[in-house]
Order: sequence, then C-alpha cells, then structure tokens
Amino acid sequence: MGVNITEIVSAKEISLDSLSGKVIAVDAHLFLYQFITTIRQRDGSPLTDSKGRVTSHLSGIFSRNANLMQKGIRLAYIFDGKPPELKLKERERRKSLKASAAIKYDEAKAQENIDEMRKYAARTARLTSEMVSESKRLIVAMGIPIVDAPSEGEAQASHMVKQEKAFAVASQDADSLLFGSTRLLRNLSLAGKRKKANKLAFEAINPEIVSLSDTLNNLGIDQDQLIALGILVGTDFNMGGIKGIGPHKALKLVKEHDRNFDKLFEAAGWKEYFDYPWQDVFRLFKNIPVTDDYSLSWEEVDRKEVYKILVEEHDFSPERVDITLDRISLGQSSQAQRGLRDFF
Repeated sequence: MGVNITEIVSAKEISLDSLSGKVIAVDAHLFLYQFITTIRQRDGSPLTDSKGRVTSHLSGIFSRNANLMQKGIRLAYIFDGKPPELKLKERERRKSLKASAAIKYDEAKAQENIDEMRKYAARTARLTSEMVSESKRLIVAMGIPIVDAPSEGEAQASHMVKQEKAFAVASQDADSLLFGSTRLLRNLSLAGKRKKANKLAFEAINPEIVSLSDTLNNLGIDQDQLIALGILVGTDFNMGGIKGIGPHKALKLVKEHDRNFDKLFEAAGWKEYFDYPWQDVFRLFKNIPVTDDYSLSWEEVDRKEVYKILVEEHDFSPERVDITLDRISLGQSSQAQRGLRDFF
C-alpha cells in the first residue's frame, strides 16, 4: 500500500530519454505486482503457459526492461528481504482483502459478468516465491543486476540513492522519501500509453521525478517532520493511519506542533488506534536494516538463457522473443554510438 502523500509533493514530468545513462533502483516487488495485476486477459485472468503457470510478471519484465534498456537506462532491481514485524499486520490485511475479492470474482464468473470479473480478478493477484525466483532469473539473464535487501526493498533502494550509487528510486508511493531517498521516480513501469477505464481512448503516462529537497522546502518542514506526517496519514507499519487525517491535515498538525512529536501524536489520538508506540514506526524509517554488500554490474544479454526461460519453459512466442532481443541489441548499439559521438 505505501504512504499516500503524493498529492502534497511536487512532481515534475520528464522524458525517458533524459534518464539515459542513469542508474535507477527499482522497487522490484512493486513492479512485479503491477505486472501481475495489469497484464491480464479480457476476463481479468492472468496470462498463463500451457501448464497453467502465471506468466504476466515475466511478460511485463521482458517488455518493460527491453523498452528501458533501449533508452540506455541502467536498471537495478531491489528485492524485499525479511519484513519488519510491524508489517505483518498489513500482510494479513491484504490476505483478507484477496480472499474477499476471490469470492466476488467467483460470483461474477457465475453470472458471466466480464466487467466485474476483470475488476475483482486483479485484486486476487498473489506474488509467490516461485514467481519471484523466476523473475530474478529473467532479470539476471537480461544482464541487469539484482540486490537482495535485508529488509524493505524501498529502504535499500533509498540507501543506494543516498550513497549516490543510483540516481533515483523507481516506485509509485512516497515511502522512499520517508526513507531519505533524494529522488523518487514515478510511472517508470507505466510510462507510455494506457487505455482509459471503460473507454476506447488512450491517455499518455509520463515518468515523474520528485525531489526530496524541493518537497521539504515547498512544505516548509524537515525530514523528521516528513516522517511524522507520513505516519499520521498511514504507512505499511501503521496501516490506515489516524482516522480523518489526510496529507493536508497532517501537514497542518505537524507545523502546529513543530518538532514536539510526543504532543503531535497525543493530539492526533495515536493511542486510540494503535497498541504500540509511534516511536516504533518512526525508528523503522530512520534505522531499518540496509546493506552495502552488493555490486552493480551490467552484463550482455544472455540470449540463450532468456530463450530458455521464456520459450522453452513458459511457451512464449519465439518470434516475439527474438524481435524483442534484437530491439535491445539495436538500441544498445545506438546508445553506444551516440556516446562515442558525444565523446568526440
């Protein structure tokens, strides 16, 4: 779910071309969830191979990576590790929602209501450990590095940006800003065109960059106050936040109490909603485990391994795979030639 404060942060639209040569730390689990929820058939069911195994995530990884690699963007996928104890409640909440959606999907299926089937099918999506493992195989086969975080992937990605090992964190929510990333890149997995809901028209989706320093300056607060603001609204570690407090009201309260967070959370009624101290959540954003034990190295695409994973194991079209791989090679060659021209 993540922290929903994007409506009060200033985002600037950018082009994919402007990211050429830059390292982007990708929130891997978010990307995979987007792929398995959006890449679906007409009735809402996911793409599958001849053995009934879901392939929506592999299709998304392959096509999206290919498009971004053509632009010369250096991706690094950051995967979640062990979740903090406080996140387990959020996982239980999501599990319950999926179970409820599955019941409604079955009801819609019995009524042959395609629109309702599509609506609820995406909400039942599950990212299994097997899907994560085969996603990693494909990403590595495409020459892209992966980093296994000790805890939250977004925290590790933010750490890498703070170290200047990456330009920005690619995600949709603002958690990375609370973790201290200097830049958040939104819409990277969606950039392009997408069909408007229930309409024949399409809308353009462009990448957006959010600067942490600009956000803090525009809001008139510091990093710790931003964390407090996010906690009031609600994070994965205190789901739902304080009832009745949205981003704008949270900002007002934070400014009214300056840096007296004890008074802030007392006034907001923290103890009415949560049976643990707000400090537990605050400390997670400040001190969540991260690692420096990783390396970022981009390799040539292993065509044989990609072909094995997609065509031999999951029944992808050989022609489609070959065309996409050729497109990657052509794009990378073009980027290399452009780099030489710039050098001279």
